Amino acid sequence: MKKKIIRSVTVDGSLGFVEPMIPYLKDKYDLQILSSPGKHIDEVCRKYELVGHRVYMYRRISPFKDLRSLWQLIKVFRRERPDMVHSMTPKAGLLCMVAAWITRVPRRIHTFTGLVWPTAKGLSRRLLMFTDWVTCACATHIIPEGQGVKDDLSHVTKKQMRVLGYGNVRGVDMAQFSRRPEIMVAASKMRDDGCFTFIFVGRIVGDKGINELVAAFCALLEKYPNIRLRLVGTFENALDPLKPETMDLIKQNNEVIELLGAKYGEDLIVCYAASDCLVFPSYREGFPNVVLEAGAMGLPSIVTDINGSREIVSQGENGIIVPPRDKDTLYGAMEQMLIDKAATKRMAEQARSMIASRFERGYVCKCLYDFYDEIMN
Repeated sequence: MKKKIIRSVTVDGSLGFVEPMIPYLKDKYDLQILSSPGKHIDEVCRKYELVGHRVYMYRRISPFKDLRSLWQLIKVFRRERPDMVHSMTPKAGLLCMVAAWITRVPRRIHTFTGLVWPTAKGLSRRLLMFTDWVTCACATHIIPEGQGVKDDLSHVTKKQMRVLGYGNVRGVDMAQFSRRPEIMVAASKMRDDGCFTFIFVGRIVGDKGINELVAAFCALLEKYPNIRLRLVGTFENALDPLKPETMDLIKQNNEVIELLGAKYGEDLIVCYAASDCLVFPSYREGFPNVVLEAGAMGLPSIVTDINGSREIVSQGENGIIVPPRDKDTLYGAMEQMLIDKAATKRMAEQARSMIASRFERGYVCKCLYDFYDEIMN
């Protein structure tokens, strides 16, 4: 009889971390998935013929809602009696690890894809550290996504932790993220001849460094008019709005700052191919897939000196690393990419091979499969 595994995430949109591994895991184990209700979990269950558990988990701290979710998770685990529960994303980790501990699931794994508390302050920081401590205390195995996350977690727990491979948990499909003929034809329609295009992909929020990015770009625009900035993603005004002055700059320069909304699949790949440099000035990350994807598409990257990003980008080899929250240094890096064409070309040429050597999806998935085999046996 196959051993039963439940893979869990907070919201069903995060099942993208799990989906590339489903065919292999389904063949070897009795695989089930769990998340808050949504269209994506329904689609994944239909596509792969999986059992799916839908338990609403509120992303923010909400004691009454969290207790209700915890009770529902306990009922699921008691009914299913899994051999392993493997959670990702913060709230799923906290609730699923506690529920799995209460129901004595023998293997309780949580993958930390990023930590919020390093950039928080005061009571919020202490509370966030405490919830991570609880997650670790209830888990039997802890997987940090990268050495930087592991180093930060060492302030929370003394338990043994293990980084798999080079840290990333999903990897990049190098065949998909490539400059295929059909991609380049579509990209040519987006390009402005003679313009250097910077691109950002992610949530359009303050924590991603958008305030600094827009300010640096607009300052650069005064000196170099033939540049463009593409912002690919959605605003989250209720959670982390941009500064009013940033919104004013975007509106004033709407001809050269393109708001493309969220893009996925081939549409996103075309956006990468139609650009010249990724700028990702985030304040905190676990292991940003955006930087991996852009590198696979042959783009040099400007990133901040934070967990994950500094494990993907090597200074001067496939990109430039700048301090977070530093508009002036970011401006300098963007100007360097723009005017030092030889260095930019060299970094672009090295970007794809550096990603392929460490983060190709097949290798990343194999690291997880080997880990499962080890602890299951």
